[in-house]
Amino acid sequence: MSGVIVTGPPKADPRDVEALAAFGVATVSEAMGRTGLLGPGIRPIQQGVRVAGTAVTVLSWPGDNLMIHAAVEQCGEGDVLVVTTTSPSTDGMFGELFATALKRRGVRGLVINAGIRDTQELREMGFAAWSRAVSAQGTVKATGGSVNVPVAVDGQVVCPGDVILADDDGVVVVPRERARETAERSEAREAKEAGARAAFLDGQLGLDRYGLRDTLERLGVEYRTYDEYAAGE
Repeated sequence: MSGVIVTGPPKADPRDVEALAAFGVATVSEAMGRTGLLGPGIRPIQQGVRVAGTAVTVLSWPGDNLMIHAAVEQCGEGDVLVVTTTSPSTDGMFGELFATALKRRGVRGLVINAGIRDTQELREMGFAAWSRAVSAQGTVKATGGSVNVPVAVDGQVVCPGDVILADDDGVVVVPRERARETAERSEAREAKEAGARAAFLDGQLGLDRYGLRDTLERLGVEYRTYDEYAAGE
């Protein structure tokens, strides 16, 4: 497998990245029309952490972390490293030494569609990571791959320079061209949810706030007392 290392790709505006950092993954995905999620299989190794940054992408051979070494050189302040493989892999391709090098360069976190190890050490050093698997299985450094090319994770394309947002709920990618628009839509959605939250605290039901009683009636859902239901009426 040959490959390419692309240097200097365009990135989302840092101001838009910071604006998106104020919102959760679920909010941002909903603001984009329920798109952008990298799937439920990518899970955090820590809890209570949210990161937002620009993607540096890696396409590697399964069980081979050579291209992660190559990608470190391309990473800088505010980036998030996104790693996937040419076919499914759970090998522990990333650990504490990689995290040390990336943290020194200002990288905000890792998203890897494969395995990760040294998770306790990563938590202790405050390096945030989301992975497909946790595995102590080691890797080799023998096969070419690519850095800063479009990659796919669970069918979702991630381009270098896109915004990556990750929290306890998972990971979402925002195309860099849509970053500002998505931040604005996320803010509007947060305001709408704040209104609903206040209404629910005041005792209003979602059935009434969202007009769902009409939906139930249209779908033929009927109310029955317990006695009526038990009698088969």
